Amino acid sequence: MTKLPNCPECNSEYAYEDRGMLVCPECGHEWNVASESSAPAEEGLVVKDANGNLLADGDTITVIKDLKVKGASNPLKMGTRVKNIRLVEGDHNIDCKIDGFGAMKLKSEFVKKI
Repeated sequence: MTKLPNCPECNSEYAYEDRGMLVCPECGHEWNVASESSAPAEEGLVVKDANGNLLADGDTITVIKDLKVKGASNPLKMGTRVKNIRLVEGDHNIDCKIDGFGAMKLKSEFVKKI
């Protein structure tokens, strides 16, 4: 039997594994098994494109399908390149400026990283 790590909150030695998470029965703290084995990951916003690639501030992306834009007479065409994106919290998690459209918010599921 493998030795599980002590609870990081109360240092209890009675931690157990439940569906990929470690659980402390004394204080109720739950933590991820993978994060325990590696160095602590940097906390922050994680945004992935349609292909599963991680996006970061300043990346260049391409729109993968025609998108209707409220208030605009023309849709945003597939293949439109968007430079210097900014990641934000929320449903539309990409803030950007698009030539011919102006400031816009996009969903990451409709773009791919270049």
